[in-house]
Amino acid sequence: MASLAWLLIPLVAAIGAAIWGSWAARDRTQGDISELAGYARFREVMDKADRSEARAKAHSGSDAV
Repeated sequence: MASLAWLLIPLVAAIGAAIWGSWAARDRTQGDISELAGYARFREVMDKADRSEARAKAHSGSDAV
């Protein structure tokens, strides 16, 4: 009976490794695509904010000495 217990240890380890391997190899491209799209929208908004801020500074007379 003790030998069967020792044979169960590698069997459980192999099953655990197979589960972990399938989880680690899963397809995660959908998350990357949505994150990259969100980053592109963020950059567009920041570019618009920079342009409007530069335009506001150009038209203000506070820098004139």
